[in-house]
Amino acid sequence: MRRALLLALSLLTIPAVQAADLQPFNASYTADWKQLPMSGSAERSLTKNSDGNWTLNFKASMLVASLNEESTLKLEKDQPVPLTYHFERGGLGKAKNVDLKFDWSDMTVTGTDNKDPVNVKLLTGMLDKSTYQLALQRDVAAGKKSMSYQVVDGNDVDTYDFRVIGPEVVDTKAGKVDAIKVERVRDPSQNKRITEMWFAKNWDGLLVKLRQVEKDGKEYNIMLLDGTVNGKTVKGN
Repeated sequence: MRRALLLALSLLTIPAVQAADLQPFNASYTADWKQLPMSGSAERSLTKNSDGNWTLNFKASMLVASLNEESTLKLEKDQPVPLTYHFERGGLGKAKNVDLKFDWSDMTVTGTDNKDPVNVKLLTGMLDKSTYQLALQRDVAAGKKSMSYQVVDGNDVDTYDFRVIGPEVVDTKAGKVDAIKVERVRDPSQNKRITEMWFAKNWDGLLVKLRQVEKDGKEYNIMLLDGTVNGKTVKGN
């Protein structure tokens, strides 16, 4: 159960968006588990490196469990391109450690997933489990209504589909924020999980809320606590 909440928290690794370039940010979130008296927290940041690439950091914790995720990426033709990906989950439950390198000259992804070797043939547009979220947010900001991404997960390549539901006002700790609601599209006969996300219309599309319902009905709600985008404090209406 703790692992499930940490997985929900990991969806917070969604950076800010701008049509021409990314904006650096820092954000903190609170997380609540409706069925149990447990809460968690998450922090994430996006920084530009001296070589022009970007580093996306994410950390989440709940009780003695923790999750850390880091991607390096670049923008190419206004699209996010993953370079490296690291994921580590520890504490209670099953530990996990993933390290991937995206070699666009050889068109391969290599690395390890819990010590198992990874070797995947790259195709243009493929993303890791962090940078697909950046692509999603940029597409939502561009006005797209449905999106599909090819995401490397170990030695598998999965298809993630999303659709825009519409505008909503979200009452966050930073104030009321005008947002766009998006949901993950799944076949209900195969997968009963529900994932819904709300992205700010302003603040370069910062994620302000996430709701996830697991197959067993357990529900997690994650809400923006505070943050900055390009050095400016996020404030609601």
